Amino acid sequence: MAKFSELLQRLKAERKRLLQELEQMQTSQQMAERRAGGPFGKRGEEASQVSELEKRMDLEQMLKKSLGEIDHALEKYDAGTYGLCDSCGKPIERARLEALPQASLCLRCKARQTKDAR
Repeated sequence: MAKFSELLQRLKAERKRLLQELEQMQTSQQMAERRAGGPFGKRGEEASQVSELEKRMDLEQMLKKSLGEIDHALEKYDAGTYGLCDSCGKPIERARLEALPQASLCLRCKARQTKDAR
């Protein structure tokens, strides 16, 4: 696993960054709700606030998804299976892991998954 130590450090750093970003989003949302007197504030501002809330929720969902992928990669590292495809069990290409350390599928399986999703 020593060959993956740099990737492990990148995963841990990204996990920390995502947690901080989520915490900042939640804090700013709470402050905005307090200022407005609730999640939607005055009626005249409701549409704008709903739109902002939807954007914030979408971003929060993306951050949580990324965090889940990183946590999965860290669990695989601890289990000794990091770098192996979740689908076929073959090694994930090193270049793919360099580009996306939380990758859980090799290129072939990812391409198949993308094709099947269409």
